[in-house]
Amino acid sequence: MLDPYHPQFIVPERTALVTGAGGYIGSTLASQLLELGYRVIGYDRYFFGKDLVSDLLLHPNFEAKVGDIRDIGPEDCEGVDVVYDLASISNDPAGELCPTLTVSINSVGRSRVAKTAREAGVPRYVLASSCSVYGASSGLDLDETSLCQPLTTYAKACLDCEHQVIEMARPDFTVCVLRQGTVYGVSRRMRFDLVVNIMTLNAWRSGALSVTGGGDQWRPFIHVSDTAAALRALGLADQDRVQAETFNAVGENMKISEVAETVAAALPIDVRIDHVEGNLDRRDYNVNSDKLKNTVGWVPRMTVASGAQEVFRSLEVGHVHRCPRSETVTWYKSLISNSNVLLR
Repeated sequence: MLDPYHPQFIVPERTALVTGAGGYIGSTLASQLLELGYRVIGYDRYFFGKDLVSDLLLHPNFEAKVGDIRDIGPEDCEGVDVVYDLASISNDPAGELCPTLTVSINSVGRSRVAKTAREAGVPRYVLASSCSVYGASSGLDLDETSLCQPLTTYAKACLDCEHQVIEMARPDFTVCVLRQGTVYGVSRRMRFDLVVNIMTLNAWRSGALSVTGGGDQWRPFIHVSDTAAALRALGLADQDRVQAETFNAVGENMKISEVAETVAAALPIDVRIDHVEGNLDRRDYNVNSDKLKNTVGWVPRMTVASGAQEVFRSLEVGHVHRCPRSETVTWYKSLISNSNVLLR
């Protein structure tokens, strides 16, 4: 099996179009691609600010294209070898701010990207989806054949888009889908609305972290650099191994209460764990990613513990900090109230 971190994956003179390149995962993926010799077109509305990706903008092989995926055209895909489609209204809470908008971007918009790429002659398209499509699925160790029971607008839009793009697969157009677990870790566009990251932040700030939603609900977790590596691997794998296939990308499965215990134990400070009463979280899924490992040789390198330590160190030295832009829902609300920029 091939290690997606191995030097043999370096492919100079290859062009990738990354939608959502200014985002949490997209900026990490773009950086990895540049390191491996790609020319990268970062297609994004850059709502969170171009300053967050200033180092990418200075790279000679990076081109920023400011655009909405609902408007993407064949000219935007000229000379592209692979499209990594990450642009979306991200996560379940953000998706409920305006369900119509979420469907417009996450389902209709990304389907347009795939269709446009195919019409432009791009040979490969990789969709970044989410394990949230499993929703309230019962049982442990869910694989790609397990029943999907999405509970939120975000999850339903992801699943709908998956079905649409898979149907577009042709002999000259390879399509595959990556269902990502709950992501964590340090990124240029830092997020402190993700479980591991916010627990670490709270522990760093006050010496305490909170468990909400009951704590017994399962979640699959993956570090941002590991999910970017998985996307890259799918972009290079042989067509007959990935064509019209869906893959889960998970590093570890943990209950939320276990995440709290792991984060607390990993940090170099004493941490108190508080259990906060509230509505139970119905989202509950434990996911298997053996198919991805067996198909492309992908193996995660980071753990929840090492990821928490990474975030803690970055907070200590001031490399990352909490601000409105680090919380997706807060920032989207600000954009909508100030300029109605998301709703058009």
